[in-house]
Amino acid sequence: MSLPLSLRLAGRLIVLVGAGSVAARKARTFIEAGADLFVVAPKIGDAMEALLAANPEVRCERRPYREEDLAGAFLCVAATDNGAANEAAVRDARARGILTIDSTEPGRGDATMPAVVRVGELAFSIDSGASTPAFSKRIAREIALHFDARYDAAARTLAIARSYVRETLSPEQRAIVMRALSELPIDELAAMDRNRIEDVVEATATTALADGLAPTTGSAVCATRASALALWQSRHVAARLAQSGIATTLLEISTAGDRDRNSALAAMGQQAIFVKELERALADGRADYAVHSAKDLPSALPAGMQLAAISAREDPRDLYCSERFATFEDLPSGARVGTSSPRRRAQLLALRSDLEYVDIRGNVDTRLRKLREGLYDAIVLAAAGLRRLGLRATYCVAFPIERLLPAAGQGALAVETLLDAPLASALRAALNDESTERAVVAERAALRELGAGCTAPVGLYGSFEGAELVLRGSIGAEDGAAITAELRRRCTSLAEAEEIGRDLARLLFERGAARLLSRGGKLAGRRILLPRTVERSSRIAPRLRALGAEVAELRSGEEPDGAPVDLLVIPSSGAAAVAAPWIARWRERGVRPLVAAMGPESAAAIERAGLPPDRVAANPDIDAFTACIVSLLDAP
Repeated sequence: MSLPLSLRLAGRLIVLVGAGSVAARKARTFIEAGADLFVVAPKIGDAMEALLAANPEVRCERRPYREEDLAGAFLCVAATDNGAANEAAVRDARARGILTIDSTEPGRGDATMPAVVRVGELAFSIDSGASTPAFSKRIAREIALHFDARYDAAARTLAIARSYVRETLSPEQRAIVMRALSELPIDELAAMDRNRIEDVVEATATTALADGLAPTTGSAVCATRASALALWQSRHVAARLAQSGIATTLLEISTAGDRDRNSALAAMGQQAIFVKELERALADGRADYAVHSAKDLPSALPAGMQLAAISAREDPRDLYCSERFATFEDLPSGARVGTSSPRRRAQLLALRSDLEYVDIRGNVDTRLRKLREGLYDAIVLAAAGLRRLGLRATYCVAFPIERLLPAAGQGALAVETLLDAPLASALRAALNDESTERAVVAERAALRELGAGCTAPVGLYGSFEGAELVLRGSIGAEDGAAITAELRRRCTSLAEAEEIGRDLARLLFERGAARLLSRGGKLAGRRILLPRTVERSSRIAPRLRALGAEVAELRSGEEPDGAPVDLLVIPSSGAAAVAAPWIARWRERGVRPLVAAMGPESAAAIERAGLPPDRVAANPDIDAFTACIVSLLDAP
């Protein structure tokens, strides 16, 4: 395994044996690095001739290589098209203790030259060990598309900040201030002038020393998904928290939604597919807080959890992206539009029913790559994600809120902790935006009252006009049908926000929400709870989801989220044991969902747990069990 290193070559002698196109590319890199370059070759190629003409300081001798050419060299690069000649140059250099690079046999030399992308003073290298140079070039192109001049400007800002920090702060204070500054949004760093830099440095230091505290007052662990967007979001929160003197370590966790990149989100169920594993890390003490996109959260949190803070909203709108067509209206009939959201699909269908809406999965950069590769004519993404990552397509146009209503919480970050977690107050002080919090609380209350999951075809968006909260809701269907509602009411507290959300949901129900939410399959709109005893994939859950059901899979020690449950399914006696604690709590609250058991042994086990089954499959197989469930839920 190779170890990438950055060598400072300014003023050092590099002997380059060869002058063809490969040698010319390497020579250009050495010139950019400020090396003292000596080229020796009997024949000079056109690319090298042009390079020498533009850089007269480069020495060149038009003759065969000789061993004495290596005198005083720091590095010898053998880049002829003759393997034997390259081997001889490498052998001579090794004898003199000089580092070597062999362009024909990378393993024979001491080092390889990675592909390099330069953005001002920043340099990115891609090292494939010279085994896949074409792929390295592709990666270099993609890096160049993402890391534009803003990143160079941001790096220059941080260099100025570092100098000021070293002049004005003690050694104990410097690390926390620089860590916080480095996590600020790229656009903000790039636009910062010297006066602003000094103001930010001083404000950060002042916050860290508030109330006489030491610069570092503690540390915390943040559970986060490992995608680029999730890491940006978590680092943003960590930077805010660092200004309060609390340093954060990121715990990267793979969620069910990350591991399954092929299934449509709706087919995977609606219960926290990007959230549950992060919550498990909070519950078992591996993490102190978790950062989520608020739109990914289920409408009800598990028992013992709370939202400590809601960030100010980034752009909440959905974004049309295309490489070929400038606007959504320009798409030809039949064009393929990628979206992973049933909500977007339903609302887009109402705008244009002549387009083909197809599922697309993957992180933001993966979806944009699929768009560039021509797999889709257009895709629709959340504007906030692209803005945070600094990504874009050739054409990007935001849909007005009134045309495409966002998902509940879209554009905001949600920070989750255990109830009464000591860190909660610090997180709230560092990040919480009260107006956004009230709006998101109202949106989530409406979603919860509707009994809809976070991937249901429901749009909800709240915004303030003075002290008045304007809350809009929309429910769509795959045939283009839709209902909408709007409430305007004074809102000065979270309790009032909750009430407004519930009232909007009731208004939507009056206009036919139940009818639209139940469309799509025999079990559409039905909430099913499936206790799990093993880690391997369930065969029952996908079958029920294909019939339209919302299936929550929970293991021993996990708790239902508090939303109403239509059916508890018991496929084994072990599942009955997992469900036993829930049944006891349901009995205390007077709650009694329907129960279906898979065979007589499962039926006996759930009856012993205190909840006799309403229906038992005659045979313990999936087909019989599915038919049993459908007949139970479809019964008049």
